[in-house]
Amino acid sequence: MIFDLRDVGMSRVITFYSWFSHDIRAGLKTITIRDKSESDYYSRERLKAYTNPENEFIAELDVIAVTPVQLSDLSEIHGKQENMSLSELRQVIRDIYPDESEFYIIEFCVADKN
Repeated sequence: MIFDLRDVGMSRVITFYSWFSHDIRAGLKTITIRDKSESDYYSRERLKAYTNPENEFIAELDVIAVTPVQLSDLSEIHGKQENMSLSELRQVIRDIYPDESEFYIIEFCVADKN
């Protein structure tokens, strides 16, 4: 499915690199770490997740919490929630946000289909 604003309705959208799609659908990736410009989500919000740049639908996600975090405060638990090691997580974040140290953890789960 290709992303189209007409399909979204009132739900807001969040995007992920396509290589995260399987982990999100399987419930293996349960957080995303974003900078301030991408942190305007709130607890109990339902989002439509799409891949970037392909714009393919992944799943509907329910936001559980949005929490500020410093890069230096990330732990193995965060790595597990991202389905990667802590060193892999820190490297991915540095690659995406090379000049940032303050982030927001957006914790989510795949929405019930009911």
